[in-house]
Amino acid sequence: MQKSTYSILGLMSGTSLDGLDLAFVQFTQEYSVWSYNIQVAETISYSSDWVKELSEGINLAESELASLNERYTLLLAHLALAFIEKHQLKPDAICSHGHTIKHQPHLGYTLQIGNLPQLAELLPFPIVCDFRVGDVALGGQGAPLVPIGDELLFSNYDFCLNLGGFANVSTNTHAQRIAFDICPVNTVLNYFAQKLGLEYDAGGAVAATGIVNEQLLADLNALSFYETAHPKSLGIEFVNREIMPILTSYSLAIPDVLRTFVEHISDQISLHIKRFDGRSVLITGGGAHHEFLISRLREKLPEHELTVPDDLTVAFKEALIFGFLGVLRLRNEVNVLASVTGARHDHSSGVVYNSQLL
Repeated sequence: MQKSTYSILGLMSGTSLDGLDLAFVQFTQEYSVWSYNIQVAETISYSSDWVKELSEGINLAESELASLNERYTLLLAHLALAFIEKHQLKPDAICSHGHTIKHQPHLGYTLQIGNLPQLAELLPFPIVCDFRVGDVALGGQGAPLVPIGDELLFSNYDFCLNLGGFANVSTNTHAQRIAFDICPVNTVLNYFAQKLGLEYDAGGAVAATGIVNEQLLADLNALSFYETAHPKSLGIEFVNREIMPILTSYSLAIPDVLRTFVEHISDQISLHIKRFDGRSVLITGGGAHHEFLISRLREKLPEHELTVPDDLTVAFKEALIFGFLGVLRLRNEVNVLASVTGARHDHSSGVVYNSQLL
């Protein structure tokens, strides 16, 4: 008989490079309905050296990337153990996303570092990790993986919109869950804010002072990816190949770049959401705190109800859902939907270490 309650430590590192999210969550199933309670959560910022290494990892030679993978695995184990000891936790399992360095599903390849077998030696708990590789092997995009959590934990909303390094959305249509990446968000906004000596543009204060460059906006909105049918996903490769060459071809002040890109984000999100039925939208991820972006979305989606939830859910929704994916994997239940990723069939993805400790 399966357990009905799990205490899980979920780990998530996103492409915005703001740090490692750790969320200790209790998941409970009652009458086939899942609920969650985030008991303690924290974001541990990366050092400037780690930000540099992770951002440049895509360009490393194979041997250098292997070294980065090993060192990052050690870092994750160290941070997880310190968090567990600090809060005196007893997790049933640790469920970790790792950090995406390369994402090329069209080539049958995706790489999340920090998922090496050394985790089993360093962390004396059952571990579930490396969730994306199995989906790509089945012909899927390997992303987004969060929608199974949207389906089972946040079903009272018509749309779940995440504003992280990239914007992605999930919803139900024609009796099945679909989800896809929409456009870059913090990968671009943070890059230009940091050129002003800021970690990020808090609340969108800088962007709000800029002026929209209509030609730049038109060039961004004309990118062919936005007309591609789902399933589809984005990686930093898209930003480097498609977005940055356009942005840097204009000699604009950074506030104007930020203002124009916020308009681009709100254009694409509103256009994509309007293609589906439904009105209620749950907004999470670091971009949910970008008040100026949210105001633009409200203006372009006047008939929709946009909800930004409590701070813990905003900041740690992905960490808690990857924890939930781990629970489903331990139960050998579906945690990746083919309707979302385009894989050949639904499946239960993730590598399990230390299963003897279950």
